[in-house]
Formats: sequence, structure tokens, C-alpha cells
Amino acid sequence: MIRAASRSLTSQLAWPLGIALLAVATYLPSLRAGFQFDDWSVIVFDDRVGSLAAWATSMPGIRPLLKFTYAVNNELSRLPSGFRSVNIALHAINTLLVYILLHTLGTKQGRDAGQVHRAALLATLLFALHPVQTEAVTYISGRSSSLSATFALGSLVVWARASDSPRPFTLVLISAALFALALGVKETAIVLPLALLLWSAAGRPAEDTAQSPQIALWRRAQLMCIVPHAALAAFALLIAVSWLPYQRLLQASLRARDIGTNLLTQADAIFWLLGQLLCLSPINPDPALSVASSSSYLSWLHAALLVAVIIAGFTQLRRRPALAFGVLWFFLWLLPTNSLLPRLDIANDRQLYLALIGPAWLAGLALARLAKPTDAPLSRKPAVGWTLAVASLTSLTIIATVRQNRIYADEVSFWEAVADRSPGSARAADNLGFAYAMACRQSDAAREFERAIELDPSDVRARVNARLLQEGALLSSLRASNCVQPPARRN
Repeated sequence: MIRAASRSLTSQLAWPLGIALLAVATYLPSLRAGFQFDDWSVIVFDDRVGSLAAWATSMPGIRPLLKFTYAVNNELSRLPSGFRSVNIALHAINTLLVYILLHTLGTKQGRDAGQVHRAALLATLLFALHPVQTEAVTYISGRSSSLSATFALGSLVVWARASDSPRPFTLVLISAALFALALGVKETAIVLPLALLLWSAAGRPAEDTAQSPQIALWRRAQLMCIVPHAALAAFALLIAVSWLPYQRLLQASLRARDIGTNLLTQADAIFWLLGQLLCLSPINPDPALSVASSSSYLSWLHAALLVAVIIAGFTQLRRRPALAFGVLWFFLWLLPTNSLLPRLDIANDRQLYLALIGPAWLAGLALARLAKPTDAPLSRKPAVGWTLAVASLTSLTIIATVRQNRIYADEVSFWEAVADRSPGSARAADNLGFAYAMACRQSDAAREFERAIELDPSDVRARVNARLLQEGALLSSLRASNCVQPPARRN
């Protein structure tokens, strides 16, 4: 029986493992890409992550575990391929964790085993290969999202298994430890206790009823298992409001715009992010989203629709837990980045890294129905439909992700893509000019600096860069490194 169970588990994990390997193969060409955007300031020119000794000296600090991984990478090799290899490996691990998470959820909801397996596979496929994940994988600084997700997903998987374990308390402590590691990578993991609550509500057994004392006892036990995570989250919040580095970040955030304006702005941003999920053409890696006006009817409509969808998600927790989970999971993981606290960059693709799991689960459940047996046992249509759906989805997402990865080949290709998709962005023109200067393309650089000045006459940075380029001072600073590495980012 043990051998049979082992064979069954191996067979079950073979498909998600294949998806993980397919994701690795899809992202392997990106190893040739160079450092991009914030990589220069947070990795290349940040002495605090230059070595493990430098990292230790700089502690305590913000995001210590993330910076520790950068320091380890720098100890092993300073080439961008080494950093990117770690990002790809993390994405492969997360792919397996997503399958385990969703398969466990579907099983606890009492769904048919075959349907659960197919739905979880399709959702995992979307998570692994959707081009919107590129920023969290290929963009080295996107590691904050993927590494935090590794610990957060691991924490949730372990916590979900605690209810079926003879030693649940041990697993709960392991889950809490993984949660602490996730917080050490990125602060947005603080919503994990809410994710556990959502899991408890949406992943109830099939025989769940309001009057069942057994289920009531089971739910109380699960709620008690969230206490360590809630305590950690409260401690993290206490640090955030009392520690000077976080106080400075909070003050800078609140100066960006008032909370009311930011809520409207983020309503627009979330609709933009939803559009990214449906987009299989190359995505703008640095979108120029505008701040919403209080008189914008479209922004108010977006906000009203989002509130209605969230309320509908809560109302469906008992009747349609799978639907509720998909909807609420999406908004839950956008809560830290796209709600109250203003950000300089209104929205980025990497904010969807974990949020994507919710819509992917709903899409997986919908497509899994194509393989549902019909009354005609000899009919091959369901199998053909299922095969075509999987093959088409795989092909489209791989092609789209490969195309998206080409944007990150170098600084020029990155900012050319941004400038092409945001022709009215002075920031894009200025940074493209600087990228051209790095590549010793002086005339192209001068043209882009002038275009940035035309787009935004108040842009001091573009004027300074244009003047330095004209005087030869900008190029002289770049020639020291053969026009390969730029100075620290200005944005």
C-alpha cells in the first residue's frame, strides 16, 4: 500500500513538475539579459549587498532576507545571469506550490478528483507561463515578489496540511516561521493571516452545514491555528509604525497624494491590472498611469464596480466557495500595494504575481469542464476540446512570455519598449536617452533628451542630462566603463 501511495503521489506531481520545467525552459533565454532599472541602485551599486560581511554590517535593515540573497549572489558571481538563475528557480518552486495549494483546496471543497487535478493543472500553467509574471522573474529586482511568494505559499501549504496531521501544532509553528521569512523579504506578505482566513472559509468540507457541531469545532480549531500568524503580523505592524526607516517610507508615501485620491487612482490601476491578465501582447514594463481626479466619473465607476465585486465575493463564500476564493484571493493580495498607501509607481505587473492565482483558479475550473464526460461514452469531442484548450493555452502563453522577455535584453530594448507604449512619457524619453548614451549612441541620446524636455519642460533631469551630454561630461563618466554600466538610477 505504501508503494502504491508513493506511485500515486509521483504520478500526481509529474504534470506540475513538467509545467515547472517548461517554465524554466521558457525563461532560460533571459539569462543573457543585463541589469535593468532599479537593479543598478539596489544590487550593483549598493555596497550593503556587495558581500555577506557588508550585509551583516548593514543590519538591522529593511527587507533583510531579500538583501541576504543578493549578497549571496554577489559572493558567488556578480554576473546578472547568476541573479536571474535564482529568480527562475524560485518561480519553478512557486509553480509546484501553487499546484499543491489549489489541488488541496479543490479536494477540501469535495470536488471530483479528476476535475480538481485538471483545474489545478490549468491554473498552475497560467501562473507559470503568463507573460505578466515576467517582471517578477526576469527583472532581478522583482525577486522581492517571487521570493516572498515562496515563503508565503509554503506557509499556507503547510498550514492547510495541519488540519489533517496528527501533530498539527508542529506544522502551525513551521507555517508561522515561513510567514516570518516572507515578511523578511517583503512587507506585503503581512496579509497572509487574511489569506488563511479566506482558505478556512472557502476550503470547507463538502458536508459543511451551518448547524454541524463537528464542522463548527473544525473551524474553531483552524481559527486557533491562525493566532501565531496574527501575532506576527501585529508585531510587524508595530515595527513599521515605530522604526525610523519605515516611518520615513510611510511619510514619503503619504506625501505623494491623499488617501481619497489614491483610492480612486488605485481603482483605475486595478482595472489596468485586470487588463494585463487578458493581454498576451508585449506589456509595458513601466506604465505611465495617471493620478485620478475626484471629478472623474470613470474612476468612480471603477471604484463602485470593484466594491460590488468584492461584496459579491463575500456573499458567495457559502454557496460558491470556489468562485469566492478566486475573486477574494485576487483582491486580497493587491490590498497592500493597491489600496490606502500611495506609491510613486501607481501599478506594476509584479503586484499580480500572487494575485494571479485567484483568476487562474477560476479559469482552470472553467476549462476543466471541457473534459467532463458526456452521456455518449464513445464520443471523443470532450477529449479533443480539452487537448486543444491546453495546447492553445500553453502555446499562446509561451510565445507571449518569450516576447515579453526580449524587452529585458538590455537597457536600450527596455526603454525603447516603454517609450513605444508610452510616447507621452517624459520619464521614458529621458531614460531612453540615458540608455542610448550608455550604448555610445550620442545623437540618439540627444534626440531623446530633447523629446523629454518637450514633453515636460519642468523636467530638470532631462535638461541636466542634455547639458552634460552636450559638454561631453555625461559620456566621459560612461567611458570609464566603456559605455556599459550606467551610474546610479535617477528615478
